[in-house]
Amino acid sequence: MSTQRVLVVDDEPKIRMTVRGYLEADGIHVIEAADGPSALQAVTRDRPDLVVLDVMLPGLDGFQVLRRIREASQIPVIMLTARDEEVDRLIGFTTGSDDYVTKPFSPRELALRVRAILRRTDSRPETAHKDDVLRFDGLTVDPETRTVLVDADRTVELSALDFDLLFVMARVPGRVFTRRGLLTQVWGEDFFGDERVVDVHIRTLRRALSDDASAPRFVGTVRTIGYRFVGRPA
Repeated sequence: MSTQRVLVVDDEPKIRMTVRGYLEADGIHVIEAADGPSALQAVTRDRPDLVVLDVMLPGLDGFQVLRRIREASQIPVIMLTARDEEVDRLIGFTTGSDDYVTKPFSPRELALRVRAILRRTDSRPETAHKDDVLRFDGLTVDPETRTVLVDADRTVELSALDFDLLFVMARVPGRVFTRRGLLTQVWGEDFFGDERVVDVHIRTLRRALSDDASAPRFVGTVRTIGYRFVGRPA
């Protein structure tokens, strides 16, 4: 198996050096960037398996970089933020990040989160049979091509994590998933973080599918418990 590559983007050399040390101890090849434009160049040039991305960057801030990455790639991204307000976290998740860590952070915990996400992405099936295509009234989910079609004529672009979230629920329509259950199946058993991250990704998923939470076609809310897929088989 080839060595996994992680791009660490932060304008503080000490932080980059510390994170590099912990990740390299896990056998991960680390690429560094100190500003937004350099980060985008490294994503294109080095094709990392994951990006650790600081919010406060010169040139382009982390949210701008994340949006540019998401225009062309589903690569997992962990955001680093020194600002603890909920709005920053929500902006990050809305534009497609997979996780966030608030500064000051434990390098060991960050390394654990990186490993957890890399294991999750590695464990996705590389191929799938055509029989695995899920078809519902107004929705088609194809795990082989990782594409989603709404109303037979609109292809929906989802992040890798949002696709996995939809696929896990759609495989068993009607089943109620707790937030913890979704975290275990989609993020991985060793996920570190707030269970409310599920709520944020459900919102981005609904937005992409043009699904109304008050009258859902696809993803329903089970109050105080979690979510379930409510689409009708085609």
